[in-house]
Amino acid sequence: MTRGGNGLAVASLVVGIASIATLPVAIYLTRFSESYELLDAGFVIPVAAALAVLAVVLARRSRRGNVLGLARGNRDRVALAGRILGIVGLCSALAALISLGVYGLLEYVGSRG
Repeated sequence: MTRGGNGLAVASLVVGIASIATLPVAIYLTRFSESYELLDAGFVIPVAAALAVLAVVLARRSRRGNVLGLARGNRDRVALAGRILGIVGLCSALAALISLGVYGLLEYVGSRG
């Protein structure tokens, strides 16, 4: 039994959780700062997207290691959970990016009229 696949699966799970938590934490922290507004939380969108992609890549590497080895079991489940969390984190980052784009478009249209 190799430890590499298990470590990658757990890392995928942790990074997937971080990708989901990044945006809500950034938004929450803007409530306590006088110098940052809600729109400033948009700067963490690339961080959340990068963490999400990393979670998916780590899950894929872990599952590839499981296929090559004979040991399976919980590592497949942990890697699958990390992959799902990474996909949800990526969808969350894309939704935040779309919302900022719509806000920018509405600001642009509103300033012209």
